[in-house]
Amino acid sequence: MLLTSTPPALLRPPFSSQFPSLSSFSLRCRFRMSSAAPSLPPLPDNRIVVGCGAVTLDFLAAVATYPKPDDKTRSTSAKVQGGGNAGNALTCAARLGLQPRLISKVADDSQGKGILEELEADGVDSSFIVVAEGGNSPFTYIIVDDETKTRTCIHTPGYPPMIPDELTESKLLTAVDGARLVYFDGRLHDTALVVAQEATRRGIPILIDAERKREGLDDLLSLSSYAICSAKFPQSWTGAPSVTSALVSMLIKLPNLKFVVVTLGEDGCIMLERSNENGFSEEVDVDDLLISMKHKSDSNTTLPTCVASKEVKLHAKGIGTVQGRLLLGTAEKIPPSELVDTTGAGDSFIGAVLYALCANMPPEKMLPLASQVAGINCRALGARTGLPQRTDRRLTSFLV
Repeated sequence: MLLTSTPPALLRPPFSSQFPSLSSFSLRCRFRMSSAAPSLPPLPDNRIVVGCGAVTLDFLAAVATYPKPDDKTRSTSAKVQGGGNAGNALTCAARLGLQPRLISKVADDSQGKGILEELEADGVDSSFIVVAEGGNSPFTYIIVDDETKTRTCIHTPGYPPMIPDELTESKLLTAVDGARLVYFDGRLHDTALVVAQEATRRGIPILIDAERKREGLDDLLSLSSYAICSAKFPQSWTGAPSVTSALVSMLIKLPNLKFVVVTLGEDGCIMLERSNENGFSEEVDVDDLLISMKHKSDSNTTLPTCVASKEVKLHAKGIGTVQGRLLLGTAEKIPPSELVDTTGAGDSFIGAVLYALCANMPPEKMLPLASQVAGINCRALGARTGLPQRTDRRLTSFLV
């Protein structure tokens, strides 16, 4: 198997070897918590979130520059660790203090066992993951270009694929029982729809990761309360001429959506939040509003910030009008010497949003927190290596 052929130095050490003694680990935790100022707020009352989607094993190699065809090159660093959108986002949520449950599928090979062990070590409940007898677990080769700070992914899906019947009714009901939120990354669409329909019956809000058009995504979007989109998705899905007009179009087409966020990498993010109130008299063009908000945004600060409009009627030419607020979030300005790898940046953003929703954070606090978590994660190789713990000093001001 691929995992057993990996050089031992590249494998993640066993969980027990990372924490040689519980007492010393506890002392270190108490020291970090006692020295943090100001103190962190209490964890949310309901910390259970359910995710359904992809888990993989990532084989990462960083190179000085991406090779040309027929070239040979050496890696500057390498790592083998768990990946997949849902696996990454829920790992992030777990490190921030939530109690995630993951619905997915792996095979009973060495790769699958490694995936499950790593999730459990990070506090993600993997008891709802189906383990197939035979077949192969999903895995991804990721080449990180040190020169351009980009990454190239080559994914091999797991086999056999997951089907809804593999998630028994009893496991489904147990998985969603008591959940504060349910999250989907757009994969395993048939199974995801079954979970989404049960969540809807129970009145559990749904967050969807709209990375790109996928089979079954529209069904999940129609049931979702919150959507987080990649930079290209809103215009691709709606055909609107601008990002902001596309966000207006999404709220019109999807009446259940309370907000939609589009992440823009180093350019931050834009959020459109629907208002629950009616009767706003002032109407503004959403594209013009974004331009004026960019002028108000503080371009000198290195840490993430957020600028919010007042609640108005937001009009998009040729599309329509929604009532709500536009919010503009900035990204952390990471020094080039500290930027290592953007793999999993979007997943960590979503993991932080899951925490913020459970903690009932207002959007003005949620967006900077999510951007800060993503920025921290970009300082290490792989999607999970740099994911911060809740006690990380770099998060304190964003959590209080």
